[in-house]
Amino acid sequence: METLNILLCCGAGMSSGFLAQKTRKAAKKRGISGSIDARSESEVASYLDSIDILLLGPHYASFKEEMAEQASPHNVVVDVIPQDIYGMLDGEGLLDFALSKLEK
Repeated sequence: METLNILLCCGAGMSSGFLAQKTRKAAKKRGISGSIDARSESEVASYLDSIDILLLGPHYASFKEEMAEQASPHNVVVDVIPQDIYGMLDGEGLLDFALSKLEK
């Protein structure tokens, strides 16, 4: 069983919370364990030691470089969730996106 720890970041965490829930279901169906959570931008730093990838809501795209600098010492991949995945709350799509970013 593969282990994967994803943190989604957005403003209040409502949309990303629903997306995290759908992504957890997709991961469970595929036999992937770990954690998939959503937190606000102000909470991200406290999670950097325990995640593999940080995915930002599309509206946080301008913070990608800043977040990548914070995450770099922790070997955490940082990217922006594509708008179509975010807008459709596509858990399967987000899981595929995260896995593709971690393979690089």
